[in-house]
Parts: sequence; C-alpha cells; structure tokens
Amino acid sequence: MPRQSRLDAPGALHHVMGRGIERTYIFRIDRDREDFLNRLAGLCAGGDLIVYAWCLLSNHFHLLVRTARQPISRSMKKLLTGYVVNFNLRHKRTGHLFQNRYKSIICEEDPYLLELTRYIHLNPLRAGMVSDLEELNNYQWAGHSVIMGRLERKWQDIDTVLGHFGRGRNAVEKYEQFVREGLSQGRRPELVGGGLIRSLGGWSQVLSLKRRDIKVASDERILGRDKFVQRLISEAEEKVKETLSL
Repeated sequence: MPRQSRLDAPGALHHVMGRGIERTYIFRIDRDREDFLNRLAGLCAGGDLIVYAWCLLSNHFHLLVRTARQPISRSMKKLLTGYVVNFNLRHKRTGHLFQNRYKSIICEEDPYLLELTRYIHLNPLRAGMVSDLEELNNYQWAGHSVIMGRLERKWQDIDTVLGHFGRGRNAVEKYEQFVREGLSQGRRPELVGGGLIRSLGGWSQVLSLKRRDIKVASDERILGRDKFVQRLISEAEEKVKETLSL
C-alpha cells in the first residue's frame, strides 16, 4: 500500500518527533548532537524552517517548527537523510537509524505554541537527564536554555515565544514561571497524539467517525479546535480534488 502524503499548509506549525529504530540511540556523542543542530540551523538560514522549541534525547528528538518555503516533508528529508549518512560513517555502522517515518502533528498556534514549547523543553527533566529546573536552564541540548539566555543559538526564534510574556528580562522570568507551572503535569498524551486524523476513508469519514467517538488509525494528525481542524480538512480535500483533476 503506498504511503499517504503528509498533511501540510504554508506557514503551518508542526510538532515533529523522530525515534531510533528498536530504541537505538540516535545521539551517542556530542558530535552527533552538534551535527544534527548544525543541519537544523542550515534549514533555518535557508528560510525553510522557523524553530521555536527543540529537545534532543538519547533515542528520540522533538521539534516545534513552522514551515516556510517548502513542505515539512522536504525539510525533514534534508535534515534526517544527511544526518543518518554522517552518523553511520562516524560510528562505522550501516542500515536504518530512525523508526519508520518521523511523526508530525500540525498544530493550531493558540494555545499550542506555548503549551508545546513548555512540554518539549521539559522532556530532559521528565527523562531524568537533569535533576531540576535550574539544571534545565543550562542544559545545552534543549531550546529552553536559549530562551533563558544561558546559551546562544542564533537560528532559534526566541522572540516569538518571549513576546507572549512581555519584554526584556521580565518576559524571561514570566516564561520561566510558566515552565515551572508545568512541572506537575507529567506526560501529556493529548499533545503528542493529535486530534482529528486522516485515514483511508477520507477526511469527511474521519470527521464523522470522530464525532461518534469511534477511533481511527492514521498517519497524520491535527491538534486544534474544531474550526481549525475542519478548515485543514477542507483544504486537504480540495488539494486531493485538484490532483485528481490534472
């Protein structure tokens, strides 16, 4: 069965996740992590992506990005294909590194940009890679330390996130408090599972099934309120019709 194309839209906000095959470590050494981030920085410099939040763990990664010039699928292909080639050369291995395709959830900006920024940046703490928020503030493999002003990564857009909290140092303090308030939330499956889903039955069928509380299997997910979800579904259906009419 052919793969379904990913859901995308110009300027869409995506929560992207990728995991190592059979829980393989996709980042073994710091050189791996820097290689991945350098490639991500290149996509930002080329105008392909805007990055708001990110986190690198041993066997998976999280990104919160906005697409720009090209579809998310093309940007991720550039990022992951080159990374895997270099990773295999560095570690004298062959074969696949990532588990299936990466997972991408298209998200409504309000309220999910801030919610996902917090969720993604708390991953090292939940995973036990840092012991507390102060250590997270300085953790170099997540975007939280950049927003806090402890590290500099010029390719990361921190102004959009901090702009929701005010200006200057006061905004940073309010952002830190916002993150602190999320410490008790634990894992939030609703932020990584998405909302209405594409299936072989088509977007309209998915909407009908979801309203009747019937679960559906899928590749792509949408995280947002009803109007946002239905707008994306309508746009996706129009694209399918245009393709079929060619």
